[in-house]
Amino acid sequence: MSELIVIGYDDAYKAEEVRLSLLRLQREYLIDLEDAVVAIKKTDGTIKLNQATNLTAIGATGGGFWGLLIGLLFLNPLLGVTVGAASGAVAGALSDVGINDQFMKDLSQSLKPGASALFILARKITPDKVLEELKGVGGRIIKTSLSHEDEEQLQQALDSAKRGE
Repeated sequence: MSELIVIGYDDAYKAEEVRLSLLRLQREYLIDLEDAVVAIKKTDGTIKLNQATNLTAIGATGGGFWGLLIGLLFLNPLLGVTVGAASGAVAGALSDVGINDQFMKDLSQSLKPGASALFILARKITPDKVLEELKGVGGRIIKTSLSHEDEEQLQQALDSAKRGE
């Protein structure tokens, strides 16, 4: 079962910095991320979501390949690539994997302008190693599916540098 963790930060760049740390931990097999999204509340109040994967680009690439292949069969590869890429891009843009975009936008409305939030959906976590990496990065837990004890440990790790530990 996946765990949802949402951490809020007072500036627009800290959430992205922490996400990069988590992606490095994923390459070391210490965390298995299903999704990691940074939400930034701009000064005009709009919410920008920075997804880890661009589904539109992936869809366009896959659609272009299949369109080329089908176009070759019908002796019009250029038309096949064009139609395939367009349909793949639309399919990619309309698909939503991981954390629901509307949920992230709704929850991010509570942020101050210029602040950011990191939405993490993790399948598996090696707690001691991940907590050590997150020690002192700051932030506050906004929402989580962790147990109260695990949530407390995570918040203590996030706050540890503030107290000088």
